[in-house]
Amino acid sequence: MQNTDTTKYIIHSKISADGVIERPDIVGAIFGQTEGLLGSDLDLRDLQKTGRIGRIEVLVNTKGGKAKGNILIPSSLDKVETSILAASLETIDRVGPCSAQIEITNIEDVRATKRKHIVDRAKFILTEMFDVNLPESQEIADEVRQSVRIEEMQYYGKNKIPCGPNMLDSDAIVVVEGRADVLNLLRYGIKNTVCVGGTNVPPEVAELTKTRSVTAFTDGDRGGELIIKELLQVADIDYIARAPDGKSVEDLVQREIVRALRQKIPVEQVMEKYSIKQSEPSKAQRVTRVSNRNERRDAEVKEPVAEKVERTKRIERIEKTPTKRHNRTVSEPSQQRRGEPARKVESKSKVTVSAKEAMEGSRFKIHADELLGTLGARLLGSDDNVVVETAVRDLVHTLKSSENIKSVVFDGVITQRILDIAVDKGIETLVGVKIGDISKSPASVKVFTAQGL
Repeated sequence: MQNTDTTKYIIHSKISADGVIERPDIVGAIFGQTEGLLGSDLDLRDLQKTGRIGRIEVLVNTKGGKAKGNILIPSSLDKVETSILAASLETIDRVGPCSAQIEITNIEDVRATKRKHIVDRAKFILTEMFDVNLPESQEIADEVRQSVRIEEMQYYGKNKIPCGPNMLDSDAIVVVEGRADVLNLLRYGIKNTVCVGGTNVPPEVAELTKTRSVTAFTDGDRGGELIIKELLQVADIDYIARAPDGKSVEDLVQREIVRALRQKIPVEQVMEKYSIKQSEPSKAQRVTRVSNRNERRDAEVKEPVAEKVERTKRIERIEKTPTKRHNRTVSEPSQQRRGEPARKVESKSKVTVSAKEAMEGSRFKIHADELLGTLGARLLGSDDNVVVETAVRDLVHTLKSSENIKSVVFDGVITQRILDIAVDKGIETLVGVKIGDISKSPASVKVFTAQGL
């Protein structure tokens, strides 16, 4: 019988015979044709009785009058004796009444397989069963420092909005999305923070932004953009900072936080990107706030009030003085008799032309009004009916893949790229919120703004 505890090697071999044979025929041939071949020390029967050779396993299949199979012989002999025994199997040339051939394919080292299992198991034990370790001194210090900073978190207003301990006393604050963002910034020593808890900005935070220098610090995903749009409409933001694309503020490490805050951009540079028009009261509040902050610092260099009033009156007198121009229009003398500058007459002429064009494009007004504030676009056919509706961010791709479009109305900026695509697609009219930097304006495309309709 095979003793699996002492097995060192397994001899793998293939057998093929020109007839139908079965397992007993193969085993009998192995014992019969190797008997006395290698001497008494390597006789298979004696080796099997002493347990140095295990049970011979045979798997044989018969197809088309021929048999093929595999033979497995476990061995506890050393390498040399096992190799000799394996070579003796290839001397068998007949099994029963059929001619046969045996070929050794592999000598499997059972101990190597056990070693591999030991290595794999050891890796698992090391990674899964040694998770609980005593922290190092630096880890202990960081953990204590972090717990202290988390305990420093305070709450602002009747809605108990999470904020940093220095938020109320600081002239500049950082507005983040949620409580976890405040905790992460506290972890790295940034204590002038307050969160908005999503797109529904609390009124306390909106009121707080009117008297401070405010930086909005949001995640680098779609949700972060929505929060920026909300803040631009209900709060008074000075700068905008974003986490790297696909990352949240709560997951950033210190160097990423510092880099993002250093790369903050003034809010005026992103107003056009988010298609937000800043209200006049908000601008006035910002000017007042900035003026108040700078007044104390620059008080010694401000000019006297009397000189400032006199300078203002002098500028007004200069502006009201008519200028002499050649090639005047017919209506210009009457305007000059009333003391108005010639440049205003010229501006009036331009407004008349714009009004004439606006009358031609007035049929698109209903589409422009419905799209206002939606960041959407409508592609119209020759009968001014809507053919395709899409988002402004997908407008370029949609235009390239659409046919038979005559007019486009969208809640965005008319750029040179969109204008070039319109020419290629035979589009006759473009209507947008405003006109961007256009270097080449083709005559085949009429351009209107929503305000001019």
